[in-house]
Amino acid sequence: MELIELRDICKTYHLGEVDLPVLKGISLRVARGELVALMGASGSGKSTLMHLLGCLDHPSSGEYWLDGREISGLSATERARVRNRTIGFIFQSFNLLARTSALENVMMPLSYAAEPLTDRQMKERATGLLKRVGLADRMDHQPSQLSGGQQQRVAIARSLVNTPQILLADEPTGNLDSRTSEEILRMFQDLNLREGLTVILVTHDPEVARHAQRIIRIKDGLIEDGATAPAGADGRAAAPAGDPA
Repeated sequence: MELIELRDICKTYHLGEVDLPVLKGISLRVARGELVALMGASGSGKSTLMHLLGCLDHPSSGEYWLDGREISGLSATERARVRNRTIGFIFQSFNLLARTSALENVMMPLSYAAEPLTDRQMKERATGLLKRVGLADRMDHQPSQLSGGQQQRVAIARSLVNTPQILLADEPTGNLDSRTSEEILRMFQDLNLREGLTVILVTHDPEVARHAQRIIRIKDGLIEDGATAPAGADGRAAAPAGDPA
């Protein structure tokens, strides 16, 4: 069953008297429980598409169906409510609050939760997630006291704190070494396989994309390829035809 469906999505930016078309008719579907890589080079339109998928922006035309609801025409306030209930975000630069503990960083989105929680409930939920990502002994540490991999684990815990349906990860390993990148990507696979969380990895890196079940390629504002690649024995997607293994 589709969780996400885009129908002929276009996005044009108006720069003074100049119109800049970025997305030129994007149609795609993402099933509930899929692990998908959205792959494209810089300037391909993948960041704009990510912003639309994450309800950070709205299309110029077309339809965006999310969990059975058409949301392309929602106001900024209504999109914010959808984001808070449905989508968890992870970014390349971690986007953690400085001089704030890991625990407080994870608790922060709960302040905007649709269902109010007590301080104790918020702390218990955030503590449980930090333990789950292997940071039980780093809860009181500030970002500057954590490695890049540890900061990304805090960001993952934060993205899960409102129990989203979708995890949207924008170049999540861009600032990490190869070993730590592999650990983070396997964490995404585990969240997808064990809990059925829908995960969308936005990347330009074929090595990151190969951890997905399906690779959707975008080029010049259009979907170039979205074929399903068979998973290997380790759960990673096989290399698409024409790509090095």
